[in-house]
Parts: sequence; structure tokens; C-alpha cells
Amino acid sequence: MVTTMETPFGSDQATTPLGVTVRPRPQRLKETNSPPPESVIAADRLTIRYGTFIAVHDVSLEIPSRQVTAIIGPSGCGKSTLLRAMNRMNDFVPSASVDGKLLYRGLDIYGPECDPVELRLRIGMVFQKPNPFPKSIYKNVAWGAAINGYRGNMDELVERSLRQAALWNEVKDKLQQSAYALSGGQQQRLCIARAIALEPEVLLMDEPCSALDPIATSRIEDLIDELKSRYTVVLVTHNMQQAARVSDWTAFMYLGELIEYDDTNVIFTRPNEQRTQDYITGRFG
Repeated sequence: MVTTMETPFGSDQATTPLGVTVRPRPQRLKETNSPPPESVIAADRLTIRYGTFIAVHDVSLEIPSRQVTAIIGPSGCGKSTLLRAMNRMNDFVPSASVDGKLLYRGLDIYGPECDPVELRLRIGMVFQKPNPFPKSIYKNVAWGAAINGYRGNMDELVERSLRQAALWNEVKDKLQQSAYALSGGQQQRLCIARAIALEPEVLLMDEPCSALDPIATSRIEDLIDELKSRYTVVLVTHNMQQAARVSDWTAFMYLGELIEYDDTNVIFTRPNEQRTQDYITGRFG
């Protein structure tokens, strides 16, 4: 059996033996490499190619419900390709092809019974750079719900989504202003609110803080920690400190392969694979 980190935590955070700061979480016991029983997304020997190039090779993992799973690894390791496969964003790349299985609640994501449009309503996406529409703040949040036939109270939906994205108090008096008037961090939270408005189960986040300053990054990280009470979050990040701070589970990828997938505290304190330790300690990547 393994437990969470043995190093005593302070009230807010601690530095691991590998030099990475980890936010404390309640003590948990689990077998190494044994995710919780309820998974939302499961990959089984998943391989993704762009033409003849293998971007993701023979990956198997399970994404647990209502927790944050981080995918880390050096540039070009396949982490964004894996993330985008989860709601079929790779369909927009003509040369992309998929082998193996990728399941959402038991449904084969790449099977004939899966409607990719419906899938993307259940599995939302937040991209690397904020990409608000050239519309008002209100219409940015309401747009997706409106075109998908939302029949409820739109004002309530917009307010609820902005509150969940920790943005309501900053924009409630200027909902009709252009989204472009917001700061970069506010725009990214607006994009999160836009995704939330579709009422998904899963939020995929591809480097959501890479274009933001440290203060905006901290707010997004705090928001991610709050969102997992309602959503399953899968986060791709180059920032190992960020992965350690916000995630419950971490997957380390290298050259298209999944090297190690475990409790975040295990990955950052006593990884089982030498390549994981070498990457975390900065020996490559």
C-alpha cells in the first residue's frame, strides 16, 4: 500500500524531495497505479497517428470522476493529442487516425454510435489561449446554449456559469460590453464559463494558463480546484508546479508513450519510473 506524501505539510503547501511544491490534500490510501473505481473516460491500448507518424502509442488509462487529472511531459510527447482525442477534436486533422479504444461512460468515442457534436456537449474544451467570440460578454456565455436549443432562463444560465467561473462579480455590470475589453485572465475565465454553460460532465483544459501572468494563473488554478466538485477536469500542462498544485492524478508521457500514471503525490515524491524522476528533476525536457 502507498499513502500520500510522508513529508509533513505546512498549512498551505510543501516541497517534495524532488523539489516540486505540492498543495496538501486529505490523506488517502490506495494501491499504486490503481485509479478509483468510477471512471468517466477510459483509454485501452489507444494509438493515434498523423499519417504515418505515431503521436500516441498504446496508451491505457482511466480518468476518475470529479477529480483533476494532469497530463505532463515535454513538448511533442503526445499529451495534447491525447487530450483532444477525448472529444474528437482530432477529427479536424485530415491525416489523423485512431486505433484501440477510447470510451466515455462505456460508449466508444470513435464508434459509429457516437455523435461527435453530442459528445462535445458532454466533454467541453478550454484552449491554450483565450478565444472569446467578437461579441458581448453575455452573448459569449449564452451562444453555445442558444444554438443548441436551450429552453431555460438564459439570464439565470449566464449568471450561474459566470459565478461558477469566478467572474460574475467582475462583469455583472458590463455584460453587454465586448469580451475583448476583458484582461487575458478574465477572458480565459469567460471561456471556461462558456464551456460550463453547455452543462458538460468533463472539462478538458489544454495549457489554460500558458498565456497568463502569475496572478491570473493563480486564479485559474484556484478555479480548477473549485470546479472539480462538479466536473471531471483533465489538464494538459508543461508546468510541473501547476500539476502538483492542482491535480489529484498525474500522467507522465514521453515520446508518445504513457510512462507512468498515479496519484500526484506519488508521481512527485517517489515515482516508479526513472524517466519520470529524470523529467521532474529537470534532467531532460
